[in-house]
Amino acid sequence: MRFASVTHEGRPLAVAIEDERAIPLRGIAELGPQTPLSLLRDPPLHRAGALPVAELHLRPLVPRPAKIICVGLNYHAHVEETHRDLPDYPVLFTKFATTLTGPYDAIACPPESTAVDYEGELVVVIGERGRRVTRDRALDLVAGYAVANDVSMRDFQHKSGQWLQGKAWDASTPVGPHLVTADEVDDPGALELRTIVNGETVQAASTELLIFDIATLLSVVSEFATLEPGDLILTGTPGGVGFRREPQLLLGDGDTVVVEVDGVGRIENAMVAERPSG
Repeated sequence: MRFASVTHEGRPLAVAIEDERAIPLRGIAELGPQTPLSLLRDPPLHRAGALPVAELHLRPLVPRPAKIICVGLNYHAHVEETHRDLPDYPVLFTKFATTLTGPYDAIACPPESTAVDYEGELVVVIGERGRRVTRDRALDLVAGYAVANDVSMRDFQHKSGQWLQGKAWDASTPVGPHLVTADEVDDPGALELRTIVNGETVQAASTELLIFDIATLLSVVSEFATLEPGDLILTGTPGGVGFRREPQLLLGDGDTVVVEVDGVGRIENAMVAERPSG
């Protein structure tokens, strides 16, 4: 099945997507801690309240996750283009819930940054609580998968050895469009991902090229943090980021970025100039 967090006439809803109809989940306003794997397997569908998908605004897939954990340097080609050594342990960083935005929302290019970049990624949505999970059991925690663009302000990212300030700008990380349940994805380790800027494909890779696969990532993270329903794991971006191209391909006002993962979904966001306040 496919699920989404939406608004309809200003009212937040969690819905199941069936073709061009959205079926609200009774009593549930959004995906997250209230929608564990057990509920998604037998969702409380309010079929009499079905709505046309065209009437909905898609919110960030999980609007208020307890944790957003991201993986850097997780494709060989991306490690090579950054001129770094191959990691022997996943490079991890976090985002805030305020970083998230909808899968089709406009994204502001902040006036403080002159190096706004794209990073197409596959997202894992956690559906079951787990701590110190073994690799062979890790995928049992997965509710499903989605698509993200880890939009990065590279000049801020490289101000220090920590990446937070370049990765956590408000409303800069679109995630969606839907949560595609794990049973709908035959092999999350063999999905084709593409990023397209203004009609040109700039990233293309299979998740089989991940340095640390999904099961390994979940096992590693659960060593130090309890994974909970609604948590998001962004699994890393392939080579081809704009900051490392020659010449560089950085994002600005009027650009459009598409990220698509076969069998999972497609997001599309326009970049707009943000005017300084005051």
